Amino acid sequence: MPHTPPYFAVIFVSRRTEVDGGYSTMADRMVELGSGMPGFLGIDSVRDASGLGITVSYWQDEASIAAWRAHGEHRVAQDLGMRQWYAHYDVHVAKVERSYSGPRE
Repeated sequence: MPHTPPYFAVIFVSRRTEVDGGYSTMADRMVELGSGMPGFLGIDSVRDASGLGITVSYWQDEASIAAWRAHGEHRVAQDLGMRQWYAHYDVHVAKVERSYSGPRE
């Protein structure tokens, strides 16, 4: 997923509760919805068997991140996450100055 820096990364690190309550459906919907937002560049996401997950979404600029954060349907997902899906989470926003991939083909 090469993008030309600079761009921004929103790093969401979370630990799930044991409550499912539609989590997978909502997670899929958030990827679908976020992917259609202006300034969205891509997403990487992993979760291990213990419930620890890291999702990194990539954005063109801080205004795009703010628009995504404020989106009504995303706000509903955030609220559900705080109330039932996440035992703990951290959000980090970083400006990507350099990026490279490997190995060479």
